[in-house]
Amino acid sequence: MSFYDTLVPEKLQFFFALSRTHHGVLDMMAPVFAALIYLGHFPDPVIVLAGVITVFSGYTAVYALNDIVGYKDDRKNIRPDDKKGTDLDSILIRHPLAQGMISMKSAAAWAGFWSVAALLGAYYLNPVCILIFLGGALLETIYCCLLKITYLRIVINGFVKAAGPVAAIFAVDTSPDALFLCFIFLFFFLWEAGGQNIPNDYTDIDEDQQINAKTLPLVFGREVASSLIMGLLAVAFIVMTAVFILSPIDFNWFSYLIFGTGSFLLLLLPALKLRTTPENQAAMSLFNKASYYPFFLLCVVLMDLFF
Repeated sequence: MSFYDTLVPEKLQFFFALSRTHHGVLDMMAPVFAALIYLGHFPDPVIVLAGVITVFSGYTAVYALNDIVGYKDDRKNIRPDDKKGTDLDSILIRHPLAQGMISMKSAAAWAGFWSVAALLGAYYLNPVCILIFLGGALLETIYCCLLKITYLRIVINGFVKAAGPVAAIFAVDTSPDALFLCFIFLFFFLWEAGGQNIPNDYTDIDEDQQINAKTLPLVFGREVASSLIMGLLAVAFIVMTAVFILSPIDFNWFSYLIFGTGSFLLLLLPALKLRTTPENQAAMSLFNKASYYPFFLLCVVLMDLFF
């Protein structure tokens, strides 16, 4: 039994698995990064505390909503040996709701509690954030419902993932710079598509085929999917470079060196390996490494702010 298993009760682990908290915490680094690189300094401590609570609540609620809405399709994908996976989304257990580890009523209560917490926090920070959260939750629901209809649902998920960082900027500035906001949105849209959504669907090709899903790798094939991933992440890197240049933080040459090296290792190199080695394992490796990218970006910003 691991230290984590000793510390966290099994039942609570199921709820964390429902919200994919291990992966979710990494995604939560995105709004923190966005707020800091936009401001160039730390906001008021009260804003920081309210922001952390709101971000955790919002991501926890939306990730749980994904499994609640996708319950029927997840049930069809469950296998007898389908326990823990090797990707960050299933590091605890895959789809605990669909596997009967928790009830639908409990899952709804869990998602509802964190939704209320997110709404209260968003109201305190900036009421605009409420609209962004509700819009993100609605789009996540639509995204799940389009699994068997169109691969273009990937566009919707890009909006969902970009919602958190955009809301974070509105939380620290009620009238943010439009150009900076657009660059932040564009980066996270591209990063989600190229580093998360398509690689994840690539990994799940066999399972998705069984339920007649319409994902991009299934519709266009592995070669097109891997080429698109490479292109999206290359453009994402260029956009993030522009974000660093536009930021009020005066990044030095060493910060840019760290940024470039990390971007190559976490995004571009794994994408290139998938392009040359079209295997599910390569797609999963890209997904896992790209998931750490927002945390990596935050570390680069913190390095400059502190040192």
